[in-house]
Amino acid sequence: MSNKAVNRGMNKQASSTSRNFIVPVLAIAGLLTTILPNPAIAATYNNDYSVCAGRLLKAGVTAEAASLSCAAALRPRDLAACVVKIKKDTQIAATDALSSCGRARRPEELATCVVGVSLSTKEEANPAVLNYCGRSLLPVRFGQCVVGLRSQIDVPPLQALDTCISADDSVIGASSSTPPTVIPAGSIPSNETIPFPTQPTVPVQPTIPAQPRAN
Repeated sequence: MSNKAVNRGMNKQASSTSRNFIVPVLAIAGLLTTILPNPAIAATYNNDYSVCAGRLLKAGVTAEAASLSCAAALRPRDLAACVVKIKKDTQIAATDALSSCGRARRPEELATCVVGVSLSTKEEANPAVLNYCGRSLLPVRFGQCVVGLRSQIDVPPLQALDTCISADDSVIGASSSTPPTVIPAGSIPSNETIPFPTQPTVPVQPTIPAQPRAN
């Protein structure tokens, strides 16, 4: 047998062996792909909602409340941070803080307000602090108002809360109102009605009575 024939036979045998080896490898790879999670999907498990749920559970929130609150939150991480901060730095329970943090536009600012006011009032107004800080559209400013007044004036906690929330509403109302329009001297206001010129009146000719006919 010639060398060419021998080489041809060896090449065919090697090619057949390679095909027999590749097929099982591809089959195993396909099986692993179906069993193992997609890396892109698995990476999303460590997202804001996962962090939110995990931190709320550690703070003592029930699984049902944590799932509903994190799913509805616009910023799940901020929601969890709000609850954890209030629970850690005050005597307010995490379950009580969760409702206020969930309704807040800026949960972290709400937590700053609640913690600051609670320390200033020595926890005397805890049930009301959540409500007042949650009502304010500027919770940090509101908290500074309460803390600042009580640092210089001997005022009861609830009185300070009422005073600052009233001032807070006034400031927000004033900032949202439309400033009056200033009209320069000598100008005509845009809403003034300008009369249109009337047509000249044509005088009516007097009527001459008819003369009686002579008989």
